[in-house]
Amino acid sequence: MRKILTFVSATLITGSIFAGGLVTNTNQSASWVRLPARDASTNIDAVYFNPAGVMKLDNGFHFSLSNQTISQNKEVENFYTGPGGAYGLNESLYKGKVSAPIFPSVYAAYKLDKFAISLGFNPIGGGGGAKFEKGLPSFELAASDLVPSLAAKGAKAYRLETSFEGTSVYFGFQGGVAYKINDYISVAAGVRYVTAKNTYNGYLRNIEINMGTEATPVWTRADAIMTGIAGQANTAATSTTALVGAGAGALTLAQAEAASIITTAQRQALEGALAGFGSPTSVTISQADVVFKGAKAKYTATAALLGNQEADVEQTGSGYTPFFSVNISPTENINIGIKYEMATKLELENKTTKDFTTGFTAEGVPVTMFPNGEKIRNDMPAMLSVGVDFGVTSKLNVSAGTHYYFDKTANYGHKLNGVYVDNSIIIDKNFYELAGGLQYKLNNFILLSGGYLYAKTGVNDNYQSDLTYSLTSHTGGIGGAINILDNLQLNVGFAYTIYQKGEKTINHLFSATGSTIPAKETYFKDTMVIAAGIDLHF
Repeated sequence: MRKILTFVSATLITGSIFAGGLVTNTNQSASWVRLPARDASTNIDAVYFNPAGVMKLDNGFHFSLSNQTISQNKEVENFYTGPGGAYGLNESLYKGKVSAPIFPSVYAAYKLDKFAISLGFNPIGGGGGAKFEKGLPSFELAASDLVPSLAAKGAKAYRLETSFEGTSVYFGFQGGVAYKINDYISVAAGVRYVTAKNTYNGYLRNIEINMGTEATPVWTRADAIMTGIAGQANTAATSTTALVGAGAGALTLAQAEAASIITTAQRQALEGALAGFGSPTSVTISQADVVFKGAKAKYTATAALLGNQEADVEQTGSGYTPFFSVNISPTENINIGIKYEMATKLELENKTTKDFTTGFTAEGVPVTMFPNGEKIRNDMPAMLSVGVDFGVTSKLNVSAGTHYYFDKTANYGHKLNGVYVDNSIIIDKNFYELAGGLQYKLNNFILLSGGYLYAKTGVNDNYQSDLTYSLTSHTGGIGGAINILDNLQLNVGFAYTIYQKGEKTINHLFSATGSTIPAKETYFKDTMVIAAGIDLHF
């Protein structure tokens, strides 16, 4: 079997957990959850959404602290049925959960007449932990192929134990300065320091094959079966190597029997072994020796891959994100916010305690999933946001915004079949979002708000897999704010995101024959968030 197991790639849990592009979180305040169109904000969360907009705050110190509790369900369904449609996976539907009980955003600003400084902290990427108790289709595809591969030897079914759990968080620490040019225009600039940390823990163990019947199963470890086959190849190779050493390498087995070099029983045994390993029986003894030694190496390696394996990995790295902002107020009731964030170069380094072996080089050196010390690029893309806030009346405001992510120029370190590929292979168009919302001032103490965000992914089928997929989504958010004191506001919100189901046809390599078998695979997820936060001014 050419490839026995596949595990997770970093982007499985390091993508945006709720709102944003492929890897960026933009749900960065409780106010955003209740009104997901904050790009022209002139409140304290403007520190993140519209840095130049802090010049609209009153003179003095402003502080915001909020938290979101986020849960996400992921579903992958695979319809693989094996060669001839007679075999398949034990599980067709695989479910995973991503949980982020703590997702904080902290902002502070000090504003004078024409100048302001600001600080911010938030989970700019990732922010949660993922758990897949039954693995994913790619964990099982190769294991399921053991049954048809060993059907002639009596294989009836397979079973295994697999689990994966990972965490990811990219913390952003930002600082900025803003300047009021005149009553209409303010500008800002700053930089965000991003620290990234991913962890992976999982196992794949007890892969077993039922070599009995359904009524009376005889479960046998798959690695033991492969070791047994390797032993058979070794026994045959011992005989052929001795014959080659005796000068009979150029003869066929039939010729060696005719010359009384081997017995009829020896010839039949060696020919049976050749047929069992898919070789013609008319080859020379030297050629047969190569077949047997190759089979021994192959099945010995396969046995190692089918044994119990574990992963315990930590990836860390850091980078910087310069950003620039302009706030424009052409009239008293219209405010426009524009922000551009440059790309963040992130290079993550593996610290591996335990690792999965995925194969062997021609020299027999193990190839692992997360080599210790290996460095992997996982950039955050440049992003442009534009927002408008319009005061229809003294009580009603309408907001709109858009975000455009320059995914095609970011290095996401994406692999296809174990090889790093350029973004042009996996991304057709850049990711973008459109948002809108309403806020109504019920009285001097209570604000009510709600909004909608549409996110359109631009990846193609080459990007999509059970490990890493991006889907177009629809998000609705509602909530409100209560002015507890003149200088203290409480924000609460609830949001729900539903993603359009995606699907692709995977082409699975059936290693026993080298043929490709197509199968449909579908992807779905939904996300729920509850948020609360306080804004303080003095």
